[in-house]
Amino acid sequence: MHLVILASTLGVLLIIFAVSLLPPILVSLWYQDGLVTQFIWIQAICAATAIMLWLASRKNRPRMRNRDGFAIATMMWVVVSVLGALPFLLCLDMSLADSVFESTSAFTTTGATTILGLDTLPKSLLFYRQELQWLGGIGVIISAIALLPMLGVGGMQLMRAETPGPVKENQLTPRIRGTAQVVWLLYLGITTACALCYWLAGMSAFDAVAHSFATVSTGGFSTHDASLAYFDNPMIEFVAVVFMMAGAMNFSLHFLVWRKRDMGYYLRNEEARALITLVIVTALIIAWVLHKDGHYGSTAHTLRFGFFQVVSVVTSTGFGISDFSVWPLMLPILLMFISFVGGCAGSTAGGMKVIRFVVLAKQAGIEVDRLVHPHLVKPLTLDGKIIPNKVVQTVWAYFAIYVTAFALLMLALMQGGMDQVTAFGAVTTCLNNLGPGLGDVASNFVSVTAEQKWMLSGAMLLGRLEIFTIFVIFTPAFWRP
Repeated sequence: MHLVILASTLGVLLIIFAVSLLPPILVSLWYQDGLVTQFIWIQAICAATAIMLWLASRKNRPRMRNRDGFAIATMMWVVVSVLGALPFLLCLDMSLADSVFESTSAFTTTGATTILGLDTLPKSLLFYRQELQWLGGIGVIISAIALLPMLGVGGMQLMRAETPGPVKENQLTPRIRGTAQVVWLLYLGITTACALCYWLAGMSAFDAVAHSFATVSTGGFSTHDASLAYFDNPMIEFVAVVFMMAGAMNFSLHFLVWRKRDMGYYLRNEEARALITLVIVTALIIAWVLHKDGHYGSTAHTLRFGFFQVVSVVTSTGFGISDFSVWPLMLPILLMFISFVGGCAGSTAGGMKVIRFVVLAKQAGIEVDRLVHPHLVKPLTLDGKIIPNKVVQTVWAYFAIYVTAFALLMLALMQGGMDQVTAFGAVTTCLNNLGPGLGDVASNFVSVTAEQKWMLSGAMLLGRLEIFTIFVIFTPAFWRP
């Protein structure tokens, strides 16, 4: 592992973070909320540190290796989570554990919070909180990839380490820098469209921009304690559903649709079809149970709340227009279970990714067929292409490690005094980057102890980097020359 590469990349990260503080500073000046000085001090410290790191590592930069990519990916997400905590620590006088938890939740687009009274929070801090999600949604590392060629190092290693999903070799353009730029343009375009639609649907300009950040990034933070229920507007909820689904789709697919001008690609893609099918079937089941229970009275309200919460959960956004933790029968647990599926690979969503479940289901079908026909030779295909056995084995390994990590984290929280329902909800929401949980963490994590918040912050990072990226740096083989 080359320390020069780590220093160079950290310098780029600090520059990006310093630049990202400009919008909150402008918002603070506009609303005169008195936080300009704090933001400027943090910005100056980050910029000065970045310059020193760049000067110290500007010569003799070695070629980046795969192991450097994994180390940098992990380091960058840890560093940005700590850096992002500074405004919360200095402006709100929050504890270190709470500040890091809030920052990690934002950058990993989890949406779990320890802050109460959002409606009275300074506008600049609310905007900063939303902006963290937007940056985290596309990946802070993707931001750096576009700049890494200036430092003399490649970026494909970072892309493999950070990009969600089991198939990570596909690029939108021949060069990694061009890929990063295309992703940013798509992301910016979809976010702009989302903000405009929110504004036309009735939100103020500030809320429209702030919620577009949280929607496209599938982060779920809101500028109001009641989340989208604050607006009680079906048109706003419809806009949220459309753009939550957009954020949960593979951005390669968005690029293909845009380039070919053919919306049919969404339905011709197996992973996208599986996501849409999951949403429709689960929403109908939930709406039927709610209707039978008479929870909302009218059929229209039942369908409205059912479809919205299913989309919000399966895309790991976590917006709320109703407290689903008090829904009848098995519905809260069903929603928690579908959060494990998450969105598509190459999206901003959390969870284990739809494509992995598609691969597992197809492999299970092949194995059942082999019980009937022992000599059957049948390759596993996805969108007409044969999936190599190496990918299938990786999916199974990921699933095993994921379940093990989930069990250990849940047991650790219960050992610390948390009840079973709350522990299950807390680990589910943090590992799947979802937001709302069950029990005492159904709406916020204020009641969680400092030690448990540190543990859950680690769980959010595990989920965002899909476990393998962090686990690999703890293996002896990683540290061998």
